Amino acid sequence: MTIAAILEAKGADVVTVTADTPVEAAARLLGERRIGALVVLDAAGEIAGICSERDVVTNLGVAGEALLGWPVERIMTAPATTVGRDERVEVVLGLMTRRRIRHLPVVESGAMVGIVSIGDLVKYQIDQLAAEAALMRDYIQEA
Repeated sequence: MTIAAILEAKGADVVTVTADTPVEAAARLLGERRIGALVVLDAAGEIAGICSERDVVTNLGVAGEALLGWPVERIMTAPATTVGRDERVEVVLGLMTRRRIRHLPVVESGAMVGIVSIGDLVKYQIDQLAAEAALMRDYIQEA
């Protein structure tokens, strides 16, 4: 299966901020939307990086309260690793595991078309395994 199947199930909504957004506003947005990361866009609207909960917490330990006034550009993970809609779920899971990445913007023809998290991919695989197990049970019961 491909990333396109994940996006079909979860939708293509991506929450973004600009590079000059204060960390305080980004942290508030993460909490309000109950999400783990924001895609950071540059002045041209291109993907500049990812600002995740991990970025906020890691830098809070370094900068303390002053962090809240910083622009997200100072703490974001950049450049952002991206994937295409046609990438296989197994390949993307491997990439996320190796690179210790939890969120990946999905790009097609240079435009962002969604975002996937490691939770999205694991849920999809568990759902697939459950469906296969149900088919096997049905097959065995019919035999």
